[in-house]
Amino acid sequence: MKKLRLLILIAIVLLFGLIITNYMVSYQAKDHIYESVDEIPQNKVGLLLGTIKYLSNGNVNLYYTYRINAAVALYKANKIEYILVSGDNGSKTYDEPTTFKADLVAKGIPENKIFLDYAGFRTLDSVVRAKDIFGQDSITIISQQFHNERAIYLANHNDVTAIAFNAQNVQGRYGLKVQLREYLARAKASIDVLFNVEPKFLGEKIEIK
Repeated sequence: MKKLRLLILIAIVLLFGLIITNYMVSYQAKDHIYESVDEIPQNKVGLLLGTIKYLSNGNVNLYYTYRINAAVALYKANKIEYILVSGDNGSKTYDEPTTFKADLVAKGIPENKIFLDYAGFRTLDSVVRAKDIFGQDSITIISQQFHNERAIYLANHNDVTAIAFNAQNVQGRYGLKVQLREYLARAKASIDVLFNVEPKFLGEKIEIK
């Protein structure tokens, strides 16, 4: 009986911790996130956070589609001058940045305005590498709101001045599942901040010009 009570207590503490962490991340980001293309300030570089294009069932991932649309809207409104696509290129057969680039070019973004970060394995990596590798102290992050809030939180703790533009969110069961996972992702982000975790790879600097 004592063991059961202890397990219940631990579960309550962990749940409370997740709720507090989630609130803290959202609160820190609330004044840096925009829904309107007209209202968001200009920035030289938009950091477009990667994701898979196709789901396991073969359908196009709407998170991907909506992020592409958001980046294109910002560029065409002259709110960003360059797009830095940061994503996972962990193998020869999996290359998020190149896939994003092809679709951005297809939607009218000049190829010379797109830069690729192949080592954006996590949001932390993408944000820190935008500064340390690509030399950007000020960026506009492009993703869905829940992801933007976490990215802003990480930027704040890594000396990156960041605002974010919210791509359209995804509704339904799939969207709910992703947002539930976000609670764990935010807990991981807070641990990364606490222990000053660095990106998996850094490397030579790349100038965006």
